[in-house]
Amino acid sequence: MIECSWKSEFGVDCLTCGFQRSFLSLIKGDVMESFYQFPATIPFLFCVIFLGIHLVFKVNNGHRWIVGSFGLTALLIVVNYSFKLYTGAAFH
Repeated sequence: MIECSWKSEFGVDCLTCGFQRSFLSLIKGDVMESFYQFPATIPFLFCVIFLGIHLVFKVNNGHRWIVGSFGLTALLIVVNYSFKLYTGAAFH
């Protein structure tokens, strides 16, 4: 896996630390482990895939789904990182 340059430089997790592990767990079919590693992976992938579909097929109200899934992804990233900072899990 690619080493996190932010973590190696500053010793603290970045906002998206855990995404690679989460994605690999999702590919292996372990959805719960994927969510545990990084909760925003599934909404992020939905956003990217749906964006591609919307660009090709022009889904009715597709922009609302994209904005909503992006908002959910951003919220999960911030909540996850805040929880890591609060519990001290970001500093290892």
